[in-house]
Amino acid sequence: MGPRDKRHTPQDDLFRSELVNLIDPRHPLVKLAARIDWSVFEREWGELFASPTGRPAAPPRLIAGLLYLQHAYNLSDEAVLERWVENPYFQHFCGEKYFQHELPIDPSSLTRWRQRIGEAGVELLLAETVEVAKREGVVKRQSLERVSVDSTVQEKAISYPTDAKLYARGIRNLVKQAQRHGIALRQSYARKAPEALLMVNRYAKARQMKRKRRMTRRLKTYLGRVSRDIERKIEDAPQATQAAFREPLHRANRLLNQTRKSKNKLLAWHAPEVEVIGKGKVAKPWEFGVKVSVAVTNKESFVVGCRSMPGTPFDGHTLAETLEQAEILSGIAPKRCYVDRGYKGIEIPGVQIFRSGQKRGVNTRTLKRELKRRSAIEAVIGHMKTDGRMDRCRLKGALGDALNAVLVAAGHNIRLLLRAMAAFLRQLLGRLLAFLGAGIDHQDAGPAIPAAA
Repeated sequence: MGPRDKRHTPQDDLFRSELVNLIDPRHPLVKLAARIDWSVFEREWGELFASPTGRPAAPPRLIAGLLYLQHAYNLSDEAVLERWVENPYFQHFCGEKYFQHELPIDPSSLTRWRQRIGEAGVELLLAETVEVAKREGVVKRQSLERVSVDSTVQEKAISYPTDAKLYARGIRNLVKQAQRHGIALRQSYARKAPEALLMVNRYAKARQMKRKRRMTRRLKTYLGRVSRDIERKIEDAPQATQAAFREPLHRANRLLNQTRKSKNKLLAWHAPEVEVIGKGKVAKPWEFGVKVSVAVTNKESFVVGCRSMPGTPFDGHTLAETLEQAEILSGIAPKRCYVDRGYKGIEIPGVQIFRSGQKRGVNTRTLKRELKRRSAIEAVIGHMKTDGRMDRCRLKGALGDALNAVLVAAGHNIRLLLRAMAAFLRQLLGRLLAFLGAGIDHQDAGPAIPAAA
């Protein structure tokens, strides 16, 4: 059974007033809701929830509108639904006909929708913002052919990783897993492991590094004892039990075998996909998350591409994939690309690549102006982290990193579209007032006095 939208019926409710009669039709959210083609999501996402039994899924427009609002206003799953109940403009944007007083869905439903539609589904959200900008003239076709590309780090919602914290977390998780499956351990270290972690922190505060390293080695020993004890106990256990311990034991072995110079380090027990990336920042030498490549139009700073790049690749190796995504989402192939010096040595057929500080080939005033404006992408990334949700990715796994990056880009475009709608209304109102003022002045002037003979 596919999603059924029962919010619009041919018969009106005699005892309730419609939302269009309660809200201001000049509000930017109202204007933007009328310009988005919501049928695209109903057509592409409707088949994902086809089922002969069970409760029908929520309307695709409701989910698309909630995802837009969530990342445009930097809200969590719970906060966006709470504001939806209080805000009639949010409800109108999501397709409601009458004001609702209850939550339309449970907050956990947004998690399931994101997992079901995947990266292709959220890219559809970003592509529709680009189409709206093209239809309304916010972004011109010539602007889509000239893009600026840069990379940043989307940090994961983890604490700063240290060996002692990782060992203690591994012990605690392995012991919980063993208790859940009824495996009696020789020793759980439920008291000694927290005490050792506390002493590590105290020795670090007192600058007693030898004692700190000794207590860290003790925690590592505890983790090795627990993992080996579990491996012995589950040798004759059922296949289901062995499968449940396969991933935790693999993470424990990664912790025990990794060294300071290891490349594939485990930096968070609950997020093994986290990578350590150094961007050369003085205040923050290391960032823990995933690299994200961003492509924006050079003139309007409208995001036309945003994709996570796991594996800490070289910036230049991500350029071709980023430009390909920009062409797919916008429907126009970029012809000029402006990047920083980190993309040195990369050439792509059919695309002119200009780097910061480049003198050769930059021989026109237009190229100089566009190359100088390349640095505007830094401000866009800053807004995506400050006003969006790229500062800390709270979605699970590598798929969550990919979904969050694209959704943050869609939220940034929604903010630009809302600003453009508000500016257009102000300009229209200003022209109307100027016209009315000119008419009043003309009437006050009275009839013209004929010249004396």
